[in-house]
Amino acid sequence: MQRTRTVIAIAWVLFWMLMISTAIQEYLRDHHHGLWKPILWEGSSAVTATLLLLAQRRFTRKHDHLLHAPLRWFGRQLVWLPVYWVAFVPLAFGMRHAIYPLAGDTYTHGGWAEIFLYEDIKMTVFFFIFSTITFGVLSFHAMLDEKLRVERANVALREAQLLRLSQQMQPHFLFNALNTISSLMYSDVQRADAMLIQLSDVLRATLDVGERHLVPLETELRILRGYAALMAERFSDRVSIVWHVDDALLACPVPVMSMQPLLENIFKHTVEKRRQPVTITISAQRQHDMLMLRLEDDAGVLPAAATPDAGIGVRNLRERLAALYGERASFDLVQLSPAGVRAEVRLPCAS
Repeated sequence: MQRTRTVIAIAWVLFWMLMISTAIQEYLRDHHHGLWKPILWEGSSAVTATLLLLAQRRFTRKHDHLLHAPLRWFGRQLVWLPVYWVAFVPLAFGMRHAIYPLAGDTYTHGGWAEIFLYEDIKMTVFFFIFSTITFGVLSFHAMLDEKLRVERANVALREAQLLRLSQQMQPHFLFNALNTISSLMYSDVQRADAMLIQLSDVLRATLDVGERHLVPLETELRILRGYAALMAERFSDRVSIVWHVDDALLACPVPVMSMQPLLENIFKHTVEKRRQPVTITISAQRQHDMLMLRLEDDAGVLPAAATPDAGIGVRNLRERLAALYGERASFDLVQLSPAGVRAEVRLPCAS
């Protein structure tokens, strides 16, 4: 708003400089001395018009809330038109009558009725031009303010949505992890104890991210490796995990706990249901300006179309990707041949 005021003020000064220059040129065509006279004529008009405009703006600012109803807003401005009719001539011509004697001259002009009529017509045209420009500038700023309010509301809504989704994942993850430990409590106390220690490390990592929605890939992998170690402890006889991570990508931001639910799905839908060994491959690679996160197994089968294809974890991930990136990110589940399922997340990642 301050920048706009400055631009308008500069334009106003340039306008009156143009008026003064025009008056000087016209005066020089017919006279050869007294250059101060056209400067005084237009200068007194400029000072008077500026004072009247400032007064009008000061006392009509309270009606800016009527910008959405232009007729009402212009009606409030129209009240000031008689003020211009009454005040302009006495103020502008009073300055001229006061300054002329100081230069040893006398200011002469036509009859007052003629002067008032001529100047009031000029002021009427000027008044409507100024009011229209003011309305345009104020409407433009009102539009920008409304756009800013909408953007802030959308950001607040998105933050609330992301916070809800993040908080949704934490108890869901904890419930599944505790369920896993519970299954070992009476059959293998040492392994259950080792899993509790591993779980505490994972929870410490999740607490470190606080309420952030995006974390460096390095932080996300710390959580994922902890969870992988936790589950590999339970299924040590029938799962192996292979990692292919480009260390140059560790600083790329990714949604927090975006990979853990995908790994959890592999254990839930494949490892737990098979007795044969399962190999899980986890990779993070770059393709042009995109970060490709892949988690795949060599034995899984995509669920039937009628079944929610990954439950709360993947639905949650899809919603967060849409909220954070819109169409710039994608997520796909792909059936591999002859067996296996690949979960692939594509995220923007600048060089």
